[in-house]
Amino acid sequence: MSLLVVGLSHRSAPVSVLERAALAPEVRGKLLQDAVSAEPATESAVLSTCNRIELYADVDKFHAGVAELSTLLARHGGAALEELTPYLYVHYEDRAVHHLFSVACGLDSMVIGEGQILGQIKDALAVAQEQHTAGRLLNDLFQQALRVGKRAHSETGIDKAGQSLVTFGLEQLAGSADVEKWAGGKRALVIGAGSMSSLAATTLVRAGVAELAVANRTVERAERLVQILTEPGGPGAASGLTARAVPMDAVAAELAGADVVVSCTGAAGLVLGADAVAAALAGRTDGLALLDLAMPRDIDAAVHRIEGAHLVDIETLADASADAPMAADVDKVRGIVSAEVAAFGAAQRAAHITPTVVALRTMAADVVTSEIARLDGRLPDLDDKQRAEITQTVRRVVDKLLHAPTVRVKQLASEPGGAGYADALRELFDLDPQTVAAVSRADTRADRHDAARERTS
Repeated sequence: MSLLVVGLSHRSAPVSVLERAALAPEVRGKLLQDAVSAEPATESAVLSTCNRIELYADVDKFHAGVAELSTLLARHGGAALEELTPYLYVHYEDRAVHHLFSVACGLDSMVIGEGQILGQIKDALAVAQEQHTAGRLLNDLFQQALRVGKRAHSETGIDKAGQSLVTFGLEQLAGSADVEKWAGGKRALVIGAGSMSSLAATTLVRAGVAELAVANRTVERAERLVQILTEPGGPGAASGLTARAVPMDAVAAELAGADVVVSCTGAAGLVLGADAVAAALAGRTDGLALLDLAMPRDIDAAVHRIEGAHLVDIETLADASADAPMAADVDKVRGIVSAEVAAFGAAQRAAHITPTVVALRTMAADVVTSEIARLDGRLPDLDDKQRAEITQTVRRVVDKLLHAPTVRVKQLASEPGGAGYADALRELFDLDPQTVAAVSRADTRADRHDAARERTS
């Protein structure tokens, strides 16, 4: 396994740097393609959220891989390499696996234990599969990370320690008040209709807002979100919620009547300027609460200085999360992560030798076939029953001779430092490297086929 991750997050970099380094959704596919086109990498996947940007790759050279992935992150983001370098972290092999599994469990999140990261990991894998840059290693890694994250949430009380970034942000806006009491009866404006904005809208509706407007560049997406919230069985159906979809050019008008605004659009520039907020507050005696969950930010940071405006953004949340208490179950989750990392490493090392074992058994089968053919030439008078019995006997002998060493070599290969057993097996039996490589390629094609079938099922 030669897994490498290069990235930066709220733990390693200030929000201002994260904001400049953010990857627009439309460039992520090109980033993945450029990564696998580079010499050191054969697979790639990118995990890009509001507080982390990480590029994963299967590389054959560590130092060249670090240099290439770092350069690609800078090239496709908005920050220069020299600006990013002091804040980048690098994890390799088992440490890279440990990192992703910890991320999947919410241990590395701004809000410890939050579960939304699982959806983001799933999306990262889906994009890599669509771009055909996820091979056996990254498919196995990300799918296992999802399972580990789900296990942590089901077997421990990590959910009690964590919550979604939306809920945490609303708690910061509410201050000492209960979120439901604070939000009850308010008029809310949600800007954006993506996954984070949809979660914000749902959270606000469940908290009891009386009115909700959803603004989005594609109004149809906003209308669909409103429909989901208000249809029978939806979170706002029983409360008498008044909800509507509006175009982005109606945001200024909606702002004037809103009590709380949540924005997360993924736009490259500001969506809400300080002048617009100041104009909305002109002549009002009540304040305006704003939650900006976007990276880069949607709402101008100058809003912090406007009287009557209470802005909570990613930078505010990063500061607040540093003081958040951690649940006792975090230690249990760390134990799960450590055990799963060891199991994943053993499975990968065992899988590495499988093509060699298959090639050895294929060679043995070819030898049996060849010798039986020679026997037919020497003893043409054998009847079908005799020939079948001899063939079966020879095959049993070969299988018994190969069984113990192949089982044992798989066990040895699964242990740390066991990668050399595949090379030893190829050398001892003079196996053709091309034959082993052909088995590996066939396995990879089968894995990709299974992944594609899983996405469409």
